[in-house]
Formats: sequence, structure tokens, C-alpha cells
Amino acid sequence: MATETIEFKEKNLVVSSMAETLIGSEIIFLAWQINEKIAKGQKISNLTIGDFNPKIFPIPSKLKEEIKRAYDENETNYPPAEGCMELRKEISAYLKSKAGLEYKTDEILVTSGARPVIFAAYNTIVDVDEVVIFPVPSWNNNHYTHLTRSRAITVETRPENNFMPTADDIRPYIKEANLISLCSPLNPTGTAFTENEIKNICDLVLEENYRRGEEAKPVYVLYDQVYWQLTLGDTKHYNPVTVNPEMKDYTVFVDGISKVFASTGVRVGWGFGPKKLIDKMKSITSHMGAWAPKAEQIAVARFLANEEAVNEYLVNFKSEIGKRLNSFYDSFLSLKNEGFNVDVISPQASIFMTVKVDLIGKKKEDGSVISCTQDITNFLIEDAKIALVPFASFGASPDSTWYRISVGTCTMDQINEVMDSLRLALSKLR
Repeated sequence: MATETIEFKEKNLVVSSMAETLIGSEIIFLAWQINEKIAKGQKISNLTIGDFNPKIFPIPSKLKEEIKRAYDENETNYPPAEGCMELRKEISAYLKSKAGLEYKTDEILVTSGARPVIFAAYNTIVDVDEVVIFPVPSWNNNHYTHLTRSRAITVETRPENNFMPTADDIRPYIKEANLISLCSPLNPTGTAFTENEIKNICDLVLEENYRRGEEAKPVYVLYDQVYWQLTLGDTKHYNPVTVNPEMKDYTVFVDGISKVFASTGVRVGWGFGPKKLIDKMKSITSHMGAWAPKAEQIAVARFLANEEAVNEYLVNFKSEIGKRLNSFYDSFLSLKNEGFNVDVISPQASIFMTVKVDLIGKKKEDGSVISCTQDITNFLIEDAKIALVPFASFGASPDSTWYRISVGTCTMDQINEVMDSLRLALSKLR
């Protein structure tokens, strides 16, 4: 008896226009493409993801001990929606001690990493079709405006300003805006606001809010400072509220442990700002279930209270990150001085740095010509055996030849190998 074959036709399932048009993370997509190549035996240095290799950069040993201790004490039930009081008290004390910022426990919201803070802030501040101003390149603002169905006005920044936005960049659009999303130190560039730059932006925001009056919806600033403790050399971190205390009513901060303590997988972040906004954000994250695990919250509270352990970790961690960034910087300067068409911006903070690899018009050994940024990216992967993230993945112009390097997964010896491979590949171009 013949077996009957039944064909099932896939149904055309209709979803929301937001979901239909939402794209995933370009950076994660690129990183997994590289990881697939590596899994198949290709030797490629993957410097794309803003993460850490735990074997190179483990979380603080005292934090690990406190996490184990909290689980041994069975701290495994639901935490309060706004975060455990113990942790919010320690965050409040930590901000005052380390940053000179005074926020009460009811002005602080703890979440599972920093992303829920950003999502909740967007949903609290902007309505459908309201305007969000943000610079490009920057991390994920394009996706958060899409998720909230708000309207993006992007400001393309320039290398002469270290890719940081200025008040003059924002001024033409300020009257339309309800939110300005800023990040310093900036992902992807590893650069930071100067005191004068952030002061000018604060003056612009306050001037606009005075113009609108008390009854109108103000312009708010979302200030992502998750890398603020990873400044290098003479670089200092500045924020809107310390630069101008009047900004306290209009600023929501994004912060957490993910980058400063190499704890991306521990998932403890927090936001702080005006109580009314934080209360509304708490309601949103509570319905999302976006709280950090209770044991990790208790552990982070105990760790932050251990000033000696925190400072000991930061001194060594920042030193190791700085060595890697400066090694890449010196190496790219050497390539530039040798006549290769590359450039680099001196690293100021975070685990990132900015490099330019402009190979448009160059001919490869097989006779093909590099004609666009995607060709450069492919050349770096296939020929130089190095994977970097183009600024186009952060919203910059598709023809930008600037790239982000992330150093959280490499050793010092690997940097030498990477640069030797890049120099060899570049030398074969004509």
C-alpha cells in the first residue's frame, strides 16, 4: 500500500507591524556568524561583542563568594518589584560616595541588567510618534524607538568631536523632542563627554523646558553611564546632575554592574531619577518580571558595601583593560605611520575603542575591488582574520569606514597576533 504524502502549507500568520518590522541585534548577529566560522575551524579573532571572557576577566572573587553565600541562605524567592531594600540602600550610598549623586532608595529601581531600565524609561517618557533625539553611532536607540513606536531624530556625530554629540547638533530639533538619549562613556566609541559639552547640552534642555512652561511635557534626558567607572588616564566622567543640579528633575540614569565588574551574566542593573518617573518605570518592569534574581541582589549589596574589595578589583581590572586598549591604539598608530589608510581615536573609557579602516578602491590579490563598507568588513574577516563591528551597525551612515574594537575577550599576546595578521593582509592590497 502506497504511503500518502500530505503537504502542509505554512499559514500566513499576521503579526503587529512593530514585530514584523523589528530587526534583531546587528552586533549579536555578526558575532554569531563569526562564532559559526570559528566552530568550523577558521581562526578569526572575534572582537565584536561587548562582553568578557570569564577565564580572562572573571567577576570579583568577593562577589562570587557573596552570590554562593546568598544561595546557601536560600535567598531564592521573589524580590520586591523595585529591588531589595538592602541593595537600593547600598546603591544610594555608593552613588553618593563615588559620584557625588544623592538619590533616595525610592528614587532607585533595580532590574535584570540595564536593558529593562532603558525600555521602561522609553515607555514612561514617550508616547506613540513622539520624538526621541539620539546620536549615531550609539547602541540600540534605533531599536528602542521602534519598540515604543516613537519617532527617531538621529544626529550623526563626527570624529573631530570624538563622535560625541554637541548642543549645536541637538539644537535644531530640541523643540520637537520629548526625550534625548545620551551615553557617556559612549558605546561604541570608548569616548566621553567633556564637562563643557555636557554643560551646554544641559543648558539647552533647561532653556527649552523654561520655554514650554510648567504645564507642558518637558524634555527629559536618558543618561546611560554604565561604563562611568572605567575611565582611563586623565579622562573624567561628567553627568547632567552634577554639572547642573537643575537637571535632576529631567534626568533618568542607567547604570549597573555588568561592565564595571565584568558581570554581564549576573544581570543586576539599576536606574535612578525623579521619583514619579521611577515609580512608573517600576510598574512597567514589574509586569515584565524584569527583576534581578534575589540572591544576586543580596550579593551585590554586600559586595558594594565592601569598599576595599571593590577598589582592589577596580584597580587591577582597569589596568588590564587599559593595557589592551593602549596596545591596540599604539598598533594602529604604527600602521598609520607606515602609510596604511587607517586611523584611531585615543581611548578614553570603557572596553571599546574607535578605529578607521578605509580600504575603498583597494584591489585584492584576486583582482576584486573593495567598493563598500561591507566589503571592508568581509576583508577583515576573511583575509585579516579579525572581526570588528562597523559603525553602520550602530546607526551611522552605511558608508562609514569607522569600526568598534572590544577588548573584553582578548589577551595581550592575542593583540600582537591580530595586528600582525592585519598588517599582512593590508600589505597585500594594491
